Amino acid sequence: MLWALVGAVAIGLSLGLMGSGGSIITVPVLTYLVGQDEKVAIAGSLAIVGTISLVASLPYARRGLVDGRSVLWFGVPGMAGAWLGAWLSRFVSGGVQLTVFAGLMLVAAFFMWRPLRGEGGAAAPRRAVAKIAAEGVAVGAVTGFVGVGGGFLIIPALVLLGGLPMHRAVGTSLAIIALKSYTGFSKYLDVLGELGLALDWQVLGTFSLLGVAGSFAGNAVGARLPQRALRRAFACFLFVVGAFIVTRG
Repeated sequence: MLWALVGAVAIGLSLGLMGSGGSIITVPVLTYLVGQDEKVAIAGSLAIVGTISLVASLPYARRGLVDGRSVLWFGVPGMAGAWLGAWLSRFVSGGVQLTVFAGLMLVAAFFMWRPLRGEGGAAAPRRAVAKIAAEGVAVGAVTGFVGVGGGFLIIPALVLLGGLPMHRAVGTSLAIIALKSYTGFSKYLDVLGELGLALDWQVLGTFSLLGVAGSFAGNAVGARLPQRALRRAFACFLFVVGAFIVTRG
């Protein structure tokens, strides 16, 4: 259980540092270290990551680094997508969801390794609202289906489609992750009820508290470290964990 608790802190650190990656750690930790059923782990991941992201977004909001336009046009459609993804999850097994999850980790590793336009502080031109909203729905569906906050997809979208500089994209990503995660979690409660599965609220509470503490530490450390180096280190971690899940079958 010690390693599971360490994992809980790592979830918050990742979100605080980069505005992404928390749920990519949460699902494997809950599944392999805590021993939860895949669907219970996915639902729990949404609650944990939503709570951590909400709290972690507050320091960014105080500094004016949460873009309201992007939260509206990306986050709100993303909530609809998250509900849809959670509804679709009832039609596949937990094993299929984990396989999709591992594939997304490997794709995320690729995108997080690549340099992002806007990372040096220059923003890309703002794109059409319709494109931002469509991306929000798609990322939201992924959130609900496999229990990920989607930050590794949200940040490139905010930079490339929303025209935000990297530091502003991180704060905005956290707010959007919270919205989508809670929406997906609310639908997952119905899914678990239909399958006769139950959440472990003590685990959810413990992981959320430790994750929030980790997010504040990550926020403080992230201000002193280059985002590109952090993202590339995390890309390596994603590749290793994704490959591990694939080999476990």
